[in-house]
Amino acid sequence: MPPTPPLLHGTGLGKRYATPVLSDVSFTLHAGEVLALTGENGAGKSTLSKIIAGLIPPSEGQLELAGQAYRPQSRRDAESQGVRMVLQELGLVPTLTVAENLLLDHLPRRAGFIRRDALNQQAAAQMAAIGLSEIDPRTPVGELGVGHQQMVEIARSLVGDCRILILDEPTATLTSREIEHLFRQIALLKARGVGIIYISHRLDEVQQIADRVMVLRDGKHIDTQPMAGMTQDDIVRRMVGRDVREELDRARRPAGSIALEVRGLSRGKFVKDVSFDVAHGEVLGIAGLVGAGRTELLRLIYGADRADAGEIRLNGEAKPRPVRSPMEAVRHGIGLVTEDRKAQGLMLPLPIRVNATLARIADVAHRGWLDRARERNTVEQLRETLGVRCNSIEQAVGELSGGNQQKVVFARWLHRDSDVLLLDEPTRGVDIGARADIYAQMDRLAAAGKALVMVSSDLRELMSVCDRIAVMSAGRLVRVFERGEWSQHALLEAAFSGYSAGHASATTETPTAAEHVY
Repeated sequence: MPPTPPLLHGTGLGKRYATPVLSDVSFTLHAGEVLALTGENGAGKSTLSKIIAGLIPPSEGQLELAGQAYRPQSRRDAESQGVRMVLQELGLVPTLTVAENLLLDHLPRRAGFIRRDALNQQAAAQMAAIGLSEIDPRTPVGELGVGHQQMVEIARSLVGDCRILILDEPTATLTSREIEHLFRQIALLKARGVGIIYISHRLDEVQQIADRVMVLRDGKHIDTQPMAGMTQDDIVRRMVGRDVREELDRARRPAGSIALEVRGLSRGKFVKDVSFDVAHGEVLGIAGLVGAGRTELLRLIYGADRADAGEIRLNGEAKPRPVRSPMEAVRHGIGLVTEDRKAQGLMLPLPIRVNATLARIADVAHRGWLDRARERNTVEQLRETLGVRCNSIEQAVGELSGGNQQKVVFARWLHRDSDVLLLDEPTRGVDIGARADIYAQMDRLAAAGKALVMVSSDLRELMSVCDRIAVMSAGRLVRVFERGEWSQHALLEAAFSGYSAGHASATTETPTAAEHVY
């Protein structure tokens, strides 16, 4: 009897644009297996997964699905054959409800009309399966936070027959409770024989759920090894070709005078009477659950949303500064690296050169005219400083990997030289090597006397990078920890403290001290 073919088999896969981005990659995925796909940003992970999911065709090579030739012509074609992908950049329609997004291709109808009751019931069951029964399926997706949108996207991929599920950074914005539910769902899918390709830069997660780990570097397949016995250092060395260490025990940076004072800042139910200070030369972390008000707080400081109450003072001034728009914030020396780089941070069709200098065009102009030579020199220096991988600074930002796009956003604010820099999930979807580059830039900015406020859903990141960590819970700032005072358990306990016993039970589960992300 012939051996059963693997669920998915790729041979000699490659993809070329102006230059090769994937070369001679071969792999196998077995039924009921989680294959972790790792590598630095630009290593080819997203390109390979998009080929499998039918989003782009390969330039060379072949794929076989359960022993049969597989060459999907589109995402819909791949999905019709049971191959689903949850992209890092979400594909939901914000004006449609959760239920409509989930069942867009499977809308229950009667006599040509959508059966709203059946639609909402089916959607509620699908959301409950991944632990989000508290979300009303009639809610427009645009009203949800990014973390909940991510869970809706994952739930949508599980509608219908699913043979292969590709998850690209699925936990980047999820709480620990949501991650736990996702991992349970993955275990159930494995038991059903679904093959899962799991792309993540969070190596503790990869170790927890993957059966094998496949490493790409510069578009080439380095190796695939059983996860059992592999350490995080082993994986990192294969990914980046060098050792990268975390500095959880680093010393506190010396703080200077007060750079930013926030007093009584409020907006509806999202941010409630928040006050804190940040000093020159300091990195202040903002921790909290998804929906705690972290992003909303940064948007208020930056003037992207209008506050109901509160004041902002800069550099110890007695008189508060009005910040009624992002333009006003930038004029006051406040910059923001947004959580959603594609929707809010970049102009994707335009080149790196334009995106990097956008916040300070006058610096690369002469008498009102753009000085192309000065602009090119400035952007080349920024590219080299941040290690942006690109063909040239004329390459469209939309063609870069997610991590390199994030570096371009960072380059813009390095060029602007803001006194106060707000960072909302600055390393979301960024590999460990690129993350180290961004941390190094944050160190340089702090050493130069800049004040940094950093929101992150990764506790280890906050504990590694920050001098103090302020914890938000249910819209309020509940506690500020000094370096040396915190622990993962204490931070999580504070993050849950603002949710009363009467709050939805799904958001009040007791965390464990071992949880690293939330």
